[in-house]
Amino acid sequence: MDNKKVMKKRRHMRIRVKVSGTKDKPRLSIFRSNKYIYAQVIDDNAGTTLVAVSDFKLQKSDKKKTKTERAGEVGSLIAKTAKDKKIKTVVFDRGGFRYTGRIAALAKSAREGGLIF
Repeated sequence: MDNKKVMKKRRHMRIRVKVSGTKDKPRLSIFRSNKYIYAQVIDDNAGTTLVAVSDFKLQKSDKKKTKTERAGEVGSLIAKTAKDKKIKTVVFDRGGFRYTGRIAALAKSAREGGLIF
């Protein structure tokens, strides 16, 4: 493994030691690939994914938007889906990524959508 992957893994493990989701306050986990962004709301005690959203299956018209704009849409969509399942507060897990760009856009739109973290 190259050094970049090792450092990301270390950052993520440092975060995961401190951040854990429960049934009352699940974990909002983010994964960002070069092309797409994925968000999940996870109950770590039960080991289940409560809500999962990604920009992988967007409409063709949405694919023309920038990756940051699509991340914002994923944030608002995960907030809407979580509210439908009666989830209001979450713990944010940025997944070892820096809190800029697509990660920040997703978090901002999830907050605007009604999630509290």
